[in-house]
Amino acid sequence: MREIPMSYIKSNQAGIVLFVVLSILLSQPWLLAALWAIQVAGVLTQGRGNLFVLIAKPFLKPQGKETQAAELTRFNNTLAVLFLTLSLLGFAIGWSVAGYVFSAMLIAAAGAALLGYCIGCTIYYQYKQFKARRKIKMSR
Repeated sequence: MREIPMSYIKSNQAGIVLFVVLSILLSQPWLLAALWAIQVAGVLTQGRGNLFVLIAKPFLKPQGKETQAAELTRFNNTLAVLFLTLSLLGFAIGWSVAGYVFSAMLIAAAGAALLGYCIGCTIYYQYKQFKARRKIKMSR
């Protein structure tokens, strides 16, 4: 299984927090669109095209450090893209409150992850448990 260095993941999380905070403070939803593009590029290239990681990579030494499974990273990044998409849709149709709510949910998740608690990891674990229970139930 492919592993991603946590320093790369933390770089992405910090970039998410920075862009969302700036977007909210400056009332500039277009920053969320830029963040959406960065995150989609990361998902489509399995992290290799994530701008935050590319910028931070020369300054990081990931050898021998903590890692995270690429599958889990992909799941978390997909959640980020989902929240960004819903936020952008909210702003696009004039539902600013919904746009801000989804932005706040994303910043809460990325901020919690930077502090050591991965909400996306918890959701992923519960999803895997649900699939396993369903598989067992179907085989009876």
